[in-house]
Amino acid sequence: MIDLELAHATWRKSSRSGSTGGECVEVASVGAMSAVRDSKNRAGDLLVVPHGAWGALLTEIKRGAYDL
Repeated sequence: MIDLELAHATWRKSSRSGSTGGECVEVASVGAMSAVRDSKNRAGDLLVVPHGAWGALLTEIKRGAYDL
């Protein structure tokens, strides 16, 4: 179990997210970890991964590795 202090976390949303409040995620940097949450359910579960893993995932997404 990872104990994160999220009270002062600065959450950010992609600039590519629309303003309609659709399917968006928010990301915060917390210590050595990246925390990801659903912008419509901010009190819900989080995905928490090391910064390196988050960066690697973003690189692969941008490369198109997960395009359907």
